[in-house]
Amino acid sequence: MSCTDSVEDNLNKAIEKIIEAAQRGANIVCLQELFTSLYFCDIESHANFDLAEPIPGPTTNRMQEVAKEHGVVIIASLFEKRTVGIYHNTTAVIDADGSYLGKYRKQHIPDDPGYYEKFYFTPGDEGYKVFETKFGKLGVLICWDQWFPEAARITALKGAEILFYPTAIGWDTNEESKIINQEQYDAWQIIQRGHAIANGLFVVSVNRIGREVDQLFWGGSFISNPHGRLLYLAPHEEEVVHVQEIDVDQAGYYRQTWPYLRDRRIDTYKPITKRYLD
Repeated sequence: MSCTDSVEDNLNKAIEKIIEAAQRGANIVCLQELFTSLYFCDIESHANFDLAEPIPGPTTNRMQEVAKEHGVVIIASLFEKRTVGIYHNTTAVIDADGSYLGKYRKQHIPDDPGYYEKFYFTPGDEGYKVFETKFGKLGVLICWDQWFPEAARITALKGAEILFYPTAIGWDTNEESKIINQEQYDAWQIIQRGHAIANGLFVVSVNRIGREVDQLFWGGSFISNPHGRLLYLAPHEEEVVHVQEIDVDQAGYYRQTWPYLRDRRIDTYKPITKRYLD
């Protein structure tokens, strides 16, 4: 969905769309990254810290009420205030009975033009997470985490059946090359489909849309099966509520037929813990 500068309006819109998804049969609903506000990381401003809140806190409380009333799991990406001076880009997971299951704090924090997240966010320090919900074992990573196969691998090894990526990424409106813009989007989608293949699980990537200052968020949310086949692809410029049926038992078929996890040579991987191999 697109967002405005009104936190309350964004929250109410998200709740309306959660209810719509639930009424259409959804069991699990994933919202985009930092859905209660504009993507404020395009500038460095101390005033934006006022957008942060504790987790659990006011927004998760409302999400728990919605989850319980409509019987859905909710994956909600928020700006977490841990304490004064320590803030995280965090996703909370609410089970279908309204219980708060926990949170994942984004590990990989970018610092690039238009994405000054290191100014705001401390990297997560509680590791990668899998949440046992009524409707399956869910892994959650966040946006920039998408580009790192290690994060997807560890989450898969911890038992995830579906890997969700709340996201906020788009094109720089000052970039005139259509080839570069298409190349960026394609790379974003391809690498995540690669995670699905390498780990034998479903990947659900949920991106925001709309223009915010110099960013045109490219939407293009998608769902991939464990062999990288697109089950759904959203448009670039339209708000969408989509419900996709997923049979998590299919992951077993793909993992047996393409046994990457069996053939991993973990005894050879120690060098990967080095920053660079001189």
